[in-house]
Parts: sequence; C-alpha cells; structure tokens
Amino acid sequence: MENCIFCKIINQEIPSYKIYEDEHVYAFLDITQVTKGHTLVIPKEHHATIFELPSEIAANLYRAVPHISNMLNKTFSPIGLNIVNNNNEPLQSVFHYHIHLIPRYHNDGFNLSFKSNSPSQEILSEVHKQIIKKGA
Repeated sequence: MENCIFCKIINQEIPSYKIYEDEHVYAFLDITQVTKGHTLVIPKEHHATIFELPSEIAANLYRAVPHISNMLNKTFSPIGLNIVNNNNEPLQSVFHYHIHLIPRYHNDGFNLSFKSNSPSQEILSEVHKQIIKKGA
C-alpha cells in the first residue's frame, strides 16, 4: 500500500530495527518501546485489520510469533509477555495488521488490565447464543 508506513519499512524505504524476517513475516522493534524489547510482528502482505486478514496470512504470521517471543525471552528474561493486537479506530494507529509483543518486567509501568464484570450465567448464555446465531 502506497502510504503505509509498515509497507515502507518492509520495502526498506524507512529504516527499522529488524529482529526477524522470513518469506511472509517481518518483525522489528517498536519505536515507542513501551517496555524493553517491545516488538511489532507484521505480515509482508498489506491487510488493515483482523477482519480482512486471510487465514493463510494469519497462519504464517502466528507461526512466527513463538519463535520471536523466544528470542525476546532468551535475550531479556522478562517475567512474562503480553501479545496485543488492536483493530480499528480509536485503538489502532497504523492500519497495517500488526501484533505487539511486549515483554513484561517487575515495576515496568505498563498497565494492561481487564476489569472483571462477573456476568451471570444468563448473560453469558445470551451472549453465547448471539455469537452462535449471528457469527456463523
């Protein structure tokens, strides 16, 4: 895609700190470095969001994620790793599908928390029915 910053990185029109590349995938350090080693993993083929990402492209991408995660683990020995993907505005800032690998460290200041609503069984059952009916 012509104006996509990630496509320009893949095509080496813009420099990056590449840590992995294969036929289908390119991985490089995120310039924000939320934590040390924060890496973006992207398909070489342009697709904006998960909603348009072909299964084959996703399979190639996610096949590389454990290898890259282990590279980060061996290098930095984090206490854990968040795998994050944002889709559509306002969460997604670059519209080329990408996965964030965010190594976690004690007191790293990064907060990715989920509030537990503890819904009733009735609510869970209704949500389940809606997904099965409309999502198929």
